[in-house]
Amino acid sequence: MATDKYIAALEISSSKVIGAVGAVGKSGQLEILAIEQEKGADSVRYGQIQNIGDTYNKIDYVLERLRRRPNIAPKEIIGVYVGISGRSLRNIRKDVTLALPDDTDITDDIIERLKRSAMEADLDSSLEIVDAIPRYFTVGKTETQRPKGMMSNNISAVYDLIVARPIIQSNIKRVVKDRLDLDIRGIVITPLATGEIALNEHEKKLGCMLVDMGAETTTVTIYSRGNLVYFATLPFGGRNITLDLMELNELEDKAEELKINSGNAMSTSVLSQLKVGNHKQSEINNYVVARSEEIVANIVEQIKYAGLTEKDIPEGIVLCGGGARLNGMMELIGKFTGLKVRMANLPHYIRMTDINGQSMESLQIAAIIYAASKTAEDDCLQIPAPPEPEEEPEEKIEKIEETRDKKTKPKKPGIFGGIVKKMGEWFTPIGEDDDGDELT
Repeated sequence: MATDKYIAALEISSSKVIGAVGAVGKSGQLEILAIEQEKGADSVRYGQIQNIGDTYNKIDYVLERLRRRPNIAPKEIIGVYVGISGRSLRNIRKDVTLALPDDTDITDDIIERLKRSAMEADLDSSLEIVDAIPRYFTVGKTETQRPKGMMSNNISAVYDLIVARPIIQSNIKRVVKDRLDLDIRGIVITPLATGEIALNEHEKKLGCMLVDMGAETTTVTIYSRGNLVYFATLPFGGRNITLDLMELNELEDKAEELKINSGNAMSTSVLSQLKVGNHKQSEINNYVVARSEEIVANIVEQIKYAGLTEKDIPEGIVLCGGGARLNGMMELIGKFTGLKVRMANLPHYIRMTDINGQSMESLQIAAIIYAASKTAEDDCLQIPAPPEPEEEPEEKIEKIEETRDKKTKPKKPGIFGGIVKKMGEWFTPIGEDDDGDELT
């Protein structure tokens, strides 16, 4: 594939750090060349970096492994796109209007002015606007998705302001820009980027819901008429089930293993007598089912919070994220809602050539790279310049030559050196002749 540009991306989540490099071909085809990840909890909580040093170490380790990949080396990663998500991330509706002279052509500049007006909205100081996503525009009295080229004396729009706590972006910059000395080429809202590749246009137009179940947060986005209409992040995920299983007197790693290998979100009327290690299968499932049902009940409740019903999302629910892969989770959501449920997959226009990406949850990092590919102008990788040969300064060369001359030329004794020598000749020790032989 003839490569147009390379894009590097980072996904920093509560359970792991993932880094990836993608190549955009001349035809626009995206190929994910390399993916690396470093697992670990507690450095990031609910999508927010808590431990700067530990997160730095994880990212640095991931980037170093990427640099060593044969299809990346000897190129260096000089810039990255970073995905953000987290508990405080949500949407706020904002209506804006712009008055124009009569019969004004709607241009990109006017649409950009409208967006800037939305971005300048007054918010609580605990939040900052990350982006403004338009639902639809109204030019004159005509509602449209594509206002450019139309004519009117006014234009209005409904925007979804995506907001989050300022510390989320601040801590990302402290780690990536200040400590790793990497250029942050852009911030990508991971749940929205995931929706772009996980959902097709048919689903978004008729109405659907995307549920991204992470370790500590679950993000719900609802689409209708082709646009985002609801966005919320819930403060729980797959790790809550793992923590419940620790009540069986197991460490977190072992509890996670029990959840993945033996847990099932669907309850059963038949009590299993099987044992998994020191625990009954039924005992494990009691914990898994109870927490899974609580999580799903909260997910389904978001439909009501959005002012919608199940009839407004006839295309059902699309699942992604590690928590969604729990045995029985897809069936449990279908049971609660009566809607069709499917797992998200990479679309055909994104090629995953790295075998690592086929064995891990890579949809989100691929979504970040794909979103970046639409706006990226500069390459994130570059071949380092060869080191210039070190030239010795003229003064240094002169000193070396002078030192060599001093070593080769015999030293002339000074006046005091001559006197000392002669005195030594006058006072030869008794008992020794000039040849050093002893007198008899």
